[in-house]
Amino acid sequence: MFTNWLRQNFILPPGCLLVATTACSEVKSTSPTTIAANPSPAEVAAANTTQLRVAKYKGGWDLNLKLAGLDDFPYQTQFTEFTGGNLMVQAINAGAIDLASASEIPPIFAIESKASVKIIATLKGPTVGQVVLIPKNSTAKTITDLKGKKVGYVKATTAHYFLIKMLEKVGLTMKDINAIPLSIPDGLSAFRKGELDAWATYGYSIPQAEKEGARVLESAKDILSGNFVIIASPNAIADSQKKVAIADFLCRLQKSQNWRESNLKQWSKTYATTINVDEGIVYQDAQQGLKQRRQELLPVSDAAIASQQKVADTFFQAGVIPAKVDVKQLWDSSFNEDIAKCQ
Repeated sequence: MFTNWLRQNFILPPGCLLVATTACSEVKSTSPTTIAANPSPAEVAAANTTQLRVAKYKGGWDLNLKLAGLDDFPYQTQFTEFTGGNLMVQAINAGAIDLASASEIPPIFAIESKASVKIIATLKGPTVGQVVLIPKNSTAKTITDLKGKKVGYVKATTAHYFLIKMLEKVGLTMKDINAIPLSIPDGLSAFRKGELDAWATYGYSIPQAEKEGARVLESAKDILSGNFVIIASPNAIADSQKKVAIADFLCRLQKSQNWRESNLKQWSKTYATTINVDEGIVYQDAQQGLKQRRQELLPVSDAAIASQQKVADTFFQAGVIPAKVDVKQLWDSSFNEDIAKCQ
C-alpha cells in the first residue's frame, strides 16, 4: 500500500518543504546502469549530473529500491517524506519535488486549485485494506444502519470516495449520516474511545482496530479501482535530462515491486521495523493484497482516465467539489514508450 500515518516533526535542510515529515535524504551514484529509456551514452553522462527530487511515504519507494538492490541510480536522487498525496501535489506545484505517487483523488483537487501537476503512469494495486469498521458492540448489520450515526472518514481520500459510494448504493448520502472528517491517527483514537459509530478507513489501522474487537461492516474491495497514480512536475517532464531519469526511476519501481512480491517475508520484517507496526500485521496485509492482485506499472490509458473521471464525477455529484471537472487534462503519455520497454 502507498499510505502511512505516523506523524513526526523534523527540521528540514534547505530546499525541502515544511509540509514534509522527515529530513531529506540524498542518494548519489555514478554507476553505469542502463536506463529504461535506452538513451545514448551522451544522455547517460548528462543524467549523472541531474538531481531527481522524489516524494515518498515512510518506508516507501526508497526502502523498496534499497532492499531490491536497485538504488544505484546513475543520477542524484533526493527523497523527501510526506504523509499524504495531497501534500505531494502541493509540493510539486510549489516546484519543490519532481515525482510522487497518490491515489486517483488528490490530482482531482489539483484541477480545482489550478495546481501544476501531471499524471504520467498508473500503479495498479490491491484494494483489500479499505473498509468501514464498526465497534465490537455495534448492532449495525448494513450501511443502511448508519443513518443518523457518527461516522468518521478521511476527507478527500479513497475512504471519502468509497463511503459516498456505499451510502449511494443504499439510497443515502453523506447528509444522512453525521459525517466527521478525521485524520487516521485522530480517527483511530476516536474509534477506540467509542466516539464513533463507524469509521471509513484504510491500511494498518484496520488490523489494529480488529485486534481490539472491531468488525468490518463493509469492504471497499470491489468499489475501488486499485489505480494509484504517479505524478510529476511539468517542468521536470520538459527537462530532457530529468525526463531520462524519471523513465529510469519508473522502471526501477516496477522491478523493486517484483522483488518485494517475491520476498514478502523479508520485506515485511524490514518495513514493520521502519514504520513501527507489528511484523505479523504487515505480512498478513501484504499476503492478502498479493492474493487479490499483483502490483503493476501501467502506461497512461483511456481506461485509467475514465476510472479517475468516475471518481471526479462522484465528488461533484456529492457536492465535494464545486464544479464538474475534466480529468483528461491531468494526464501526460510522454512515458508510455519507456514503460513498455521496461523489463
